[in-house]
Amino acid sequence: MRNSQATHVDFGFLRGAIKSNPKVIPVNLDMVYEHKGHFLFAEWKRENEEISEGQKILLRNLAKLHTVLLIIGHSDETSTEVKDFYWVRGLYMTHVGKGIDSLKDYIDDWWNEY
Repeated sequence: MRNSQATHVDFGFLRGAIKSNPKVIPVNLDMVYEHKGHFLFAEWKRENEEISEGQKILLRNLAKLHTVLLIIGHSDETSTEVKDFYWVRGLYMTHVGKGIDSLKDYIDDWWNEY
């Protein structure tokens, strides 16, 4: 993270903003690349961390139009780990790789594809 002092946004204050569906609140994404109008989105989760239903819906729908990854690991001011990462395709995920170097290679390949 470029700003180690940045905190996660609590979107709870927006609950009720959509009057026809007051339970809806925004979800966030952890990583986005854009290259020549193509997007690579990624969500990072620690091992055994649950994905909210809202994030599942968002990732599935984004995957219809863009490249979406689910990365199992973490990155903070003390360390970074990429245990495994998966390519999200609708209701399915395909294991793509493991480790930081493998993730960097995947991102480079994606970039060079366009």
